[in-house]
Amino acid sequence: MKSPILALPLLLLSTSLDAQGRGLSGPSSVESELAGDGLTDPQPRSDFPRNIAPGYFAWKDRLAENGLRFNLDYFALGQWSDSELGQGDAAGGLLRFYGAWQATENGSLTFKIENRQAYGEVAPQFFGFDSGALSITGTAFNDSGTLLTNLFWTQRDPEGRWTIQIGQIDVTDFLDVYGLVSPYTAFQNLAFNTNPTINSPNQGLGIAAGAKLGENFYAVGSISDANGDPSEPDFDVFETGETFKSLEIGYTSGGDRIYFDNIHLTFWQSDAAEDGSRAEDKGVAFSAAWFIDNTWMPYIRAGRSEGTAALYERSLSTGLGWYRRNTDLAGIGLNWAEAKGFDDTQFTTEAFYRFNVSPDFQITPSIQYISNPLLSPRSSDVTILGLRARVVF
Repeated sequence: MKSPILALPLLLLSTSLDAQGRGLSGPSSVESELAGDGLTDPQPRSDFPRNIAPGYFAWKDRLAENGLRFNLDYFALGQWSDSELGQGDAAGGLLRFYGAWQATENGSLTFKIENRQAYGEVAPQFFGFDSGALSITGTAFNDSGTLLTNLFWTQRDPEGRWTIQIGQIDVTDFLDVYGLVSPYTAFQNLAFNTNPTINSPNQGLGIAAGAKLGENFYAVGSISDANGDPSEPDFDVFETGETFKSLEIGYTSGGDRIYFDNIHLTFWQSDAAEDGSRAEDKGVAFSAAWFIDNTWMPYIRAGRSEGTAALYERSLSTGLGWYRRNTDLAGIGLNWAEAKGFDDTQFTTEAFYRFNVSPDFQITPSIQYISNPLLSPRSSDVTILGLRARVVF
């Protein structure tokens, strides 16, 4: 057994993003979802649901002025496959309550509680497997029940030079992120979310922090519980010493564009489980994305791992995002992947259009095409149609 000292969720290096102190905030983090991207020029089609509960939203705004910001949102995702295998369809829902309390000038407490449910026999997260593809086609839409995915303290340097987080953290909030990484607002397939070659743990105890390295360079790193279980948060990492570590070095055009204009290299390592359920895993990932004229976002992402726990051993993705002034978003992604234990390769394409009825109500149709699905050698391809909806209160 490792020393408990080595199991301490130590320090993570990261950037302070702007004067409001977003800290370690990718697109799917609480801070980013509360603040918005701050770059696009929204022209909403409707005020729904604000127009049906103006008193409630006015109350929320007053709380925000006093340092407490929060959202309650609900997602529904349905997917349909043309595969001859499995159920043929999957659906699930996701209810989240999340927010941040600005307790001091440079310190805040972030929280997020989720309830994830499948509507039928198969949850969208596992629908790719059910359809014969080695693919997570509905990232985050599983059947895990009630989860504590965030409960951490953030401390920021007054001059924006560093940020530290400690507590129940989600490493995918800041690990290898780019502008289209969020499964709640952009791509649904894991191939285009957090790199599918990274064996990122579930949410658990950890520390995250960071530093700016001059005007444009930054360093991000983490140590967290490799066995995190947000359904039953615990301190077992102090006993087992099994941790996940990451270090990222990156370049950005400016702190307020940290995940829009970004080129970075990420190194990571995850300890083996003492009970033999997980081998040691490690790897490296590369990502480059740039927001051109605040409209177009071309990207290329790659990764390689050496263990057995990540979905893919090697992966290469590229694609394009298109932001419209009313905050609609369209995206297309192409992925090539190799997995341990398979002699062949799998190709995945996803395209989606996020239609913003209002800033708080979105509908996103999508299509995923998987060529040479690895779990179904007799099939040449699988097509999955999806429809995701989100409402925020």
